[in-house]
Amino acid sequence: MIGTTVVHRRYVPYAHAHYAGNLVDGAYSLALFGDAATEVCIRTDGDEGLFAGYSAVTFHAPVHAGDVVEVTAVLTRAGTRSRTVAFTCHVVCRGTGQGSQGSQGSAAAVLDPPILAVSATGTVVVPPRP
Repeated sequence: MIGTTVVHRRYVPYAHAHYAGNLVDGAYSLALFGDAATEVCIRTDGDEGLFAGYSAVTFHAPVHAGDVVEVTAVLTRAGTRSRTVAFTCHVVCRGTGQGSQGSQGSAAAVLDPPILAVSATGTVVVPPRP
């Protein structure tokens, strides 16, 4: 059970930009962490579980509309009903804002290495086992 890992990738739509420069708010990454935590609980406990809270959240770099992000959730501790999960959100692709082959600013690039945008540690709770 410890070490169970879930990876989700998502394109960040422009509809989620809230700030100048197409910046996306930090809650976007936290919502993705919740989705990944749900899958961890399903895989380990056969239940969606409930997110109880975060013990740490750090915003390292911005996420922009047009990015492709990769969220990773790793189960690091399993109690009787609580589970501790380590999360990361990396930007793996980013729009360059340049035109490409007749396009108007839709060019993008794969980032190598990816950019660490957000890291967190959270706790989820699952029902007791029968």
